[in-house]
Amino acid sequence: MTGFNQQVIDEFRANGGKVGGMFEGAPLLLLTTTGARSGRRHTNPAVYLRDGERVLVFASNAGGEHHPAWYHNVLANPRVVVELGEERFAARAVPLEGEERDRLYARQAAIDPAFAAYQERTDRVIPVIALYPEAERLAAFGDELVRIHAHLRGELARLRAGEASAGDLRTHCLAFCDAVGFHHAGEGRVAFPHLERLFPELKQSLDRLRDEHAVIAGLVAELREDAGPETLDRIAGELEAHFAYEEERLVPVLNSLTEAPWA
Repeated sequence: MTGFNQQVIDEFRANGGKVGGMFEGAPLLLLTTTGARSGRRHTNPAVYLRDGERVLVFASNAGGEHHPAWYHNVLANPRVVVELGEERFAARAVPLEGEERDRLYARQAAIDPAFAAYQERTDRVIPVIALYPEAERLAAFGDELVRIHAHLRGELARLRAGEASAGDLRTHCLAFCDAVGFHHAGEGRVAFPHLERLFPELKQSLDRLRDEHAVIAGLVAELREDAGPETLDRIAGELEAHFAYEEERLVPVLNSLTEAPWA
């Protein structure tokens, strides 16, 4: 992904789909495809045109000689993710052909003459791809991670506040320890390896998170034996720092996925 594309993507996500610069005022969406060869996720900004319930995008590559890489990706795997404004949904990508393609490309060129210029620059027929939203909207997997963290934070806060009798405190401590262990075991066994395959650039962050899991596991073992204030304070500090870093690094990535990394 080029640095320019990444800047557009970051601005789009930070501002509910609004961007400045050369795309200011243009109808823009983010299209996430699965690499035809690598199997990795790739996100690209694209100008779109609404056509009833479906959304159209154009593999113009600014009139370049070759189709953009994302077009080859949708041919290999037509299931994509679309971000449009603050909405995010799964869709099926279908290249249009013949009269339908010609009519809809002409409509886009009439709205934005740059697309007429793109077609004039190249001998290839610029593909028009219809994006059909799936019936069910995607769950945002990054948001689900935040929800899990919020639950664990709340349980830990209850323990530190001493809102239970000695017997209940012991029971709640064991339940909390089991919940943390289960959550981190699932991440380490399934989610992290899957993310590392799709996003090799996350390796350093994932290695740090694995190291933090080991530290937290040691504290959880201590907590099982002694649920005193000092142990609770130590695990609270480690967990909060861990959760904050994990959310910063992984939530945007998880929210781009079409399938849960723990499935």
